[in-house]
Amino acid sequence: MRTLFLFLAISMSASLIAQTTETLSIGSKAPATDLKMADISGNSYALNDIKKEKGLLVIFSCNGCPFVVGSEGSEGWEGRYEELRSLAATNGIGMALINSNEAKRDKGDDLNSMKTRAKEHGFEKCAYLFDENSAVANAFFARTTPHVYLFDSSLKLVYKGAIDDNVDDSKKVKEPYLKEAIKNLAAGKKIKPEETKPVGCSIKRVG
Repeated sequence: MRTLFLFLAISMSASLIAQTTETLSIGSKAPATDLKMADISGNSYALNDIKKEKGLLVIFSCNGCPFVVGSEGSEGWEGRYEELRSLAATNGIGMALINSNEAKRDKGDDLNSMKTRAKEHGFEKCAYLFDENSAVANAFFARTTPHVYLFDSSLKLVYKGAIDDNVDDSKKVKEPYLKEAIKNLAAGKKIKPEETKPVGCSIKRVG
């Protein structure tokens, strides 16, 4: 009986590891692009609706993670969203923020709270989409808030990972990974690095 229990425990652990290490590879097509999601504007959009001529930027975000909203001694990345949206738009790239924290809808990640946060913190021009049941996050294998995915005009993944190398202070950023990726994508140049480690809180799924 003990041997069977150990076998089941090891098998379950292996399954969990496989789920958490699965990823969307560079060059992969963007998944779930036709799935409509409610937006803070009152409309509903799919990622295909937001894509522009040169591509699409997707950032999984939320209303409470300190890596997004900041904490004592740290700005968080949220204050850089509007600048990223503007840069992306200037370069013909659409941008969507997605809130997939299904397990925290009653703790600040509901749609009304998303509307309020975007308005109060200056990124209300961004599409901020409500991902019901974390369906889009699951399709992307998204892990963290934030988690960045940049796609080209054919919706092939060209960069994924972190926004930059300094969540605490935007003025001390030495490696603006996402900004450089956006500029290089628009200019038809090679993106380097294509992948960085996403840093943030885990997406709060149900089940």
